[in-house]
Amino acid sequence: MQNGAPSATLGHAMDKPASIFTPVLIAGCVIMVISFAIRASFGVFQIPIADEFGWLRSEFSLAIAIQNLAWGIGQPLFGALAEKIGDRRAIVLGALTYAAGLVASSFAVTPGSHQFFEIFVGFGIAGTGFGVILAVVGRASSDEHRSMSLAIATAAGSAGQVFGAPVAEALLGVMSWQMVFLLFAGIILASLMVLPMMRVPVVATRGELEESMGQILNRAMRDPSYALIFLGFFSCGYQLAFITAHFPAFVTEMCGPIMPGGMLYGMGITSTSALGAVAISLIGLANIAGTLAAGWAGKRYSRKYLLAGIYTGRTIIAAAFILTPITPATVLLFSVSMGALWLATVPLTSGLVAHLYGLRYMGTLYGIVFFSHQLGSFLGVWLGGRMYDIYGDYTAVWWIGVGVGAFSAIVHLPIKEKRLVPA
Repeated sequence: MQNGAPSATLGHAMDKPASIFTPVLIAGCVIMVISFAIRASFGVFQIPIADEFGWLRSEFSLAIAIQNLAWGIGQPLFGALAEKIGDRRAIVLGALTYAAGLVASSFAVTPGSHQFFEIFVGFGIAGTGFGVILAVVGRASSDEHRSMSLAIATAAGSAGQVFGAPVAEALLGVMSWQMVFLLFAGIILASLMVLPMMRVPVVATRGELEESMGQILNRAMRDPSYALIFLGFFSCGYQLAFITAHFPAFVTEMCGPIMPGGMLYGMGITSTSALGAVAISLIGLANIAGTLAAGWAGKRYSRKYLLAGIYTGRTIIAAAFILTPITPATVLLFSVSMGALWLATVPLTSGLVAHLYGLRYMGTLYGIVFFSHQLGSFLGVWLGGRMYDIYGDYTAVWWIGVGVGAFSAIVHLPIKEKRLVPA
């Protein structure tokens, strides 16, 4: 795609390269790795920032919750913007907004200012995350490779999560959290160096080209399946954001001690705070395999049944974890099992949207669905901090997550996987 308004190309795969690893996919993965590494590290800052200023846990949690909500609001906006002015321009705007939010946050000394600046961080994640990147990758992929390409790009976000939290934890050992935020701002801007690789035309059928964005949006909004996808994605956001933001603190405070002489101690993981950061990394590592498996399965099996199965698995895993004593072993087991299902929903959900409504306005349509995900993220992060301040633990928030997970498993079953885009 050129930097100006996007052009449209008739047909889906006439001139597509045979290889799955297009320059667009590679560049998209680089941006996703960096964007999500930074985003996944915010839970590590929960205790240091709260301790420095004497804030309640809910105050920094609200900042992260606002970040997630801004991400959700910004996702369809950046998707529509990319379809209007070009993908690369939208990504540049997203990276600049991301960096500005991080720089401003590094100077925040009150809860209100920190919460306000996280709006910019959230919009920046929207411009460098799933909605824009997956839409570009989807258009650059052939029909044969699209499901796996979306999975690879999603897994790249998980790769960022693998090292994001541990790197932040290590950096906090040698510099202030303010300096870490400034360093992260520079890194997100550096990711723009791969943008020249992201050139792809808008791919559409003749019927899609004849329809305006308003017509396709209207048709999607009137489709019950689109509403079910929207509702079902809520619990994904709730569970993932709650764990990302609060799991390091949860493990630090609730997990049993790491015994000297054990395997973890021998690996240098001697404190529960270190284990909390490693747990986030381990979730991301397991998710790489889980997401790629979801991409493979999405090409061969019904996406709605795969999604229902993933949400069922998450529900069982979360319930089992909170019902057992929290030990280093159960933390590791939970991280691997939940990680395998972590972002497996994303290539399946985005692929389902593309299948039902076409590629022309995939960024906008997926962005709207993703807003539901981020509403759940906001609630999960904010409730985590609020209920911790009230009850002194996270038990009630975990059980709410179990309930919404079961709801999502059920709500995906009536979806009709019938393509509605005109031929």
